[in-house]
Amino acid sequence: MRYDIVKNIKNSLQMNQTNMSSGMPSLGFGTLIPDAATTISATRDALEAGFRHFDCAERYGNEREVGEALQSGLAAGGITREEIFVTTKLWSTNHRPERVEAAFEASLQRLQLDYIDLYLIHTPFAFQAGEDQDPRDEKGNVIYDKGVTLLDTWKAMESLVDSGKCRAIGLSDISLKELLPLYESARIKPAVVQVEAHPYLPETELLEFCKEKGIVFLAFAPLGHGIRPGLLEDPVILKIASSVGKTPAQVLLAWAIQRGTALLTTPKTPARARENFDISPLPEDAFDEINRIQTRQRFNGVVKTGVPGFIPNNTSHVN
Repeated sequence: MRYDIVKNIKNSLQMNQTNMSSGMPSLGFGTLIPDAATTISATRDALEAGFRHFDCAERYGNEREVGEALQSGLAAGGITREEIFVTTKLWSTNHRPERVEAAFEASLQRLQLDYIDLYLIHTPFAFQAGEDQDPRDEKGNVIYDKGVTLLDTWKAMESLVDSGKCRAIGLSDISLKELLPLYESARIKPAVVQVEAHPYLPETELLEFCKEKGIVFLAFAPLGHGIRPGLLEDPVILKIASSVGKTPAQVLLAWAIQRGTALLTTPKTPARARENFDISPLPEDAFDEINRIQTRQRFNGVVKTGVPGFIPNNTSHVN
């Protein structure tokens, strides 16, 4: 049953752009892991557990480790490059059109790949261009770049697709209000929108827009970043988990897929990777009960400023 739901959702999430050569698996492995050794081991464990979608970012600072893990894992498992789907992201200090291609090529080199399946604008906010990923003024405020628009950056992203090294493009940490004008102006429409989403933040309006336009809605933090108390200890989730014989995490991931989204999760051990990959459909009454949860909470404030709500360290996450 687990394989069927994954296969069926994967089929329903086929990119409907002519530049997209393959579908994105709905279950994705997020690679925001602060420790280099853990990045390598967790990425290989995820690959072995069955994950074929890997979500990376320049901002995470570990593309090189992810690339190393994928190369060795593919060889060990007899898996071809075409069987995996790799995403990475353009950071906010590289929004100037003349910086986009160089940033993309640097990510490609670090990941040891010939092409990227999906390249996302990490946030819709442009920061001061340069090598400092977190530019601040003397008062500690972020220095934004007012001389470049999101559409300017998007046009440079479109050129990457034209080059053939990038199969599709999209946006991360964006609101529907920001997405609408770009969607209308874009020559190549966004293939994917990646945002925080879970029962406490369902983003229903954005999800419906994405479904209408054939855009894949990719949810990060589907477990609420594992923060406790939080989703993993919600009474509704706990009750359903007990009744269906699954863990709270498996219930939350199944809910995300059943509502028509793809998702990212970051298991750091082999056992957790197997758990997060082993999901089954929820009964309709359980699915509906989760939909009725009234708690509303955003765990990551990046959509307001472009500054990640969770900076990589020993205890927290970006996305």
